[in-house]
Amino acid sequence: MKLKGCHSTPEISGHSLKRSMLRIMRPDDANVAGNVHGGTILKMIEEAGAIISTRHCNSQNGERCVAALARVERTDFLSPMCIGEVAHVSAEITYTSKHSVEVQVNVMSENILTGIKKLTNKATLWYVPLSLKNVDKVLEVPPFVYSRQEQEEEGRKRYEAQKLERMETKWKNGDIVQPVPNPEPNTVSYSQSSLIHLVGPSDCTLHGFVHGGVTMKLMDEVAGIVAARHCKTNIVTASVDAINFHDKIRKGCVITISGRMTFTSNKSMEIEVLVDADPVVDDSQKRYRAASAFFTYVSLSQEGKSLPVPQLVPETEDEKKRFEEGKGRYLQMKAKRQGSQGQEPQP
Repeated sequence: MKLKGCHSTPEISGHSLKRSMLRIMRPDDANVAGNVHGGTILKMIEEAGAIISTRHCNSQNGERCVAALARVERTDFLSPMCIGEVAHVSAEITYTSKHSVEVQVNVMSENILTGIKKLTNKATLWYVPLSLKNVDKVLEVPPFVYSRQEQEEEGRKRYEAQKLERMETKWKNGDIVQPVPNPEPNTVSYSQSSLIHLVGPSDCTLHGFVHGGVTMKLMDEVAGIVAARHCKTNIVTASVDAINFHDKIRKGCVITISGRMTFTSNKSMEIEVLVDADPVVDDSQKRYRAASAFFTYVSLSQEGKSLPVPQLVPETEDEKKRFEEGKGRYLQMKAKRQGSQGQEPQP
């Protein structure tokens, strides 16, 4: 095992294609309490997905391509990962359409002193193959052989559902987070935050557009700042709702990542994060919305136990509307979790 960087091994089992990666967690991967940043884990998940999908899309003779991230489905952070633990990231292709690839990724944390392993994340990502000759050209995905017929039918349903939701989300996200002078504590304006980042070569693929994992890491960083400003305690990522990548971000763009609190329950905070790209070296293209997502954070005590969070005070009509929409998402996911627990077999 390599303690620096990553070690990866491809696996081919029957008709399924899998890939695994190992990486030890270092101090610069974590917050002051020693918990690994959610953005660090999201970046590892995306790297594993990009490798396996790019490999599959180039598995046949034809025009060469690179797989670009289009969407990440909701992912829950099931247990915290700490400095010194080893992350086991495994990825598997589960469905392909004509122009997209679905990848399922699991993340396990391992305490290398005790050998104890825990499941920390499960995620589903969608990629599209872009031509190396012209990154604006989407190529066809090579056929994928399914182990059973139901697998293809179930995948097609997931594909249609995410495609519809992506289109709806793109039209919703037209607003911009604006600063407000002298905001009151516990209001949306008090904790809202923005980060401005110049996209450089280290953020990009060899073909000049930003890695999806880099964008997700920045989004998580801004969401974490919003959560910390609101409750002023140690905070950790609890879950990420679907992340939609509406357009590519090219090298040389200035991106603005903005976050605002939308909803609070007794012990959780929902933060909306918007990514806008400004191609400053290209006068022909205007600023555009590149990505959007909802992050959920929880507040922790020094002992790692969840704490109540200050209740958000929405002021404007738009803030009140977003609060009710966030409450609806919260109740929907709560009911879904309770339903899943009720279906588990009793010992």
